[in-house]
Formats: sequence, structure tokens, C-alpha cells
Amino acid sequence: MNFVLSPVEARVLGCLIEKERTTPEYYPITINALVNACNQKSNRDPMMSLSASDVAQALDALQRKDLIHVVHTAGARVAKHAHHVDRLFNFTQQEYAILCVLLLRGPQTSGEIRSRIGRMCSFAATSEVESVLQGLGQREDGPFVIKLPRQPGKSSCRFAHLFCGPVTEEAESQAEAATPQADTPPQDDRLTMLEKQVTELRAEMESIKAQLGIAPSQTPDT
Repeated sequence: MNFVLSPVEARVLGCLIEKERTTPEYYPITINALVNACNQKSNRDPMMSLSASDVAQALDALQRKDLIHVVHTAGARVAKHAHHVDRLFNFTQQEYAILCVLLLRGPQTSGEIRSRIGRMCSFAATSEVESVLQGLGQREDGPFVIKLPRQPGKSSCRFAHLFCGPVTEEAESQAEAATPQADTPPQDDRLTMLEKQVTELRAEMESIKAQLGIAPSQTPDT
């Protein structure tokens, strides 16, 4: 690869790939939708707290690297954004899905990847995930992933993407420290935070149902 992404650029690119694969009816997406996608409290690691300005700067950088483009639709009040990674690399559906999960959630084991990738594609076994990872690490136009040394006390090795450059345990820690983080609540507030996340997820689900014309869920009487 002839480019290196910042952690924020990697998050934005991962979100664009994710939305294209999981909600194509709402893709390409606006910058406000991208901010929400980047700052999701679920399926993201590390958690970020990006502003619209942060995302706009990342989009500008990604456009200069020829990884995304702006979509202007007749009659639309705001521009939308889409990636064109497929123009640069001939990835399979499984390769796209694996890279997307790694971009959004950082280094993971093959088992973790398989359990988190279901909305984009499926794998018959963890060994199939490892085979695709091995291929991504050996491609002539890559490599795109690397297998990290097994951590003490862990039974499996993790895999990391290389869009942000070479990865070592030290570099990983430095990158995470430099990434805009969401505020971590005190221990006593974590239950409240989890309850809020559940409420937000339910609201998001009902919004999607409404857009698809599905009747809202009935809340049982208490």
C-alpha cells in the first residue's frame, strides 16, 4: 500500500465499508451519519468521540489518498460520501468483511472476527477465517494484515490490519493513546451507561423499522 491512515481515517473508512455492506439502502451517507457511525457505543474499539470537524478532516485526507469520493445527488441538500476501495484492490466479499471488522474494532482473534462478521458474510469455520487472513497477509499488492505475537495468558493470536502502517504491541498502544476517546464513566455509573445504550439501541431499531414500514414493537404492560 502506498498510503498510511491515521486512526480517525481508518475509523471513517471502516464505517463507510460497513454501511455499504449492511445498510446499502442508506448508502452513500452524509457527514452527520458518519459522525454517528464513528462514535457508536457498540461494535467499535476503541470508543471515539469525534466531532463533525474531525470527520470532515479525515474525509479530506481520504479523498486525497483516492480512497473516497463525494456523491452529489440532484435535489439533495447535503453531499454524501462513499468509498472506492474496490477500485484500488480486488477484494472478495470475505476479505472486505474481515478488513472492515479490523478497521472498526482493532486487533482480534480469528474466533472473534468470525463471531462479529455475520451481518456482512459468513464463515463455515474459524479455520476458514484464518485461511482468508493468511491470504490477506501474503497478497502481492499488500500485505493487508499481520498476525501478532500471542499475548501472555491468551490461547490465541490476534490479527491486525496494516492500513495504519506497521503494527507492534508498542505501536498499538501509542496509536490507541493518540486516538480521540470517549469519556470513561466512573464504575458506579456503568450500569446507568449500559441502560442508556440499550435504550439508544431500541430507539435506533424502531427508527429503522419505521423507515422500512414495519410496525413498531409492542411494549408489554408492567
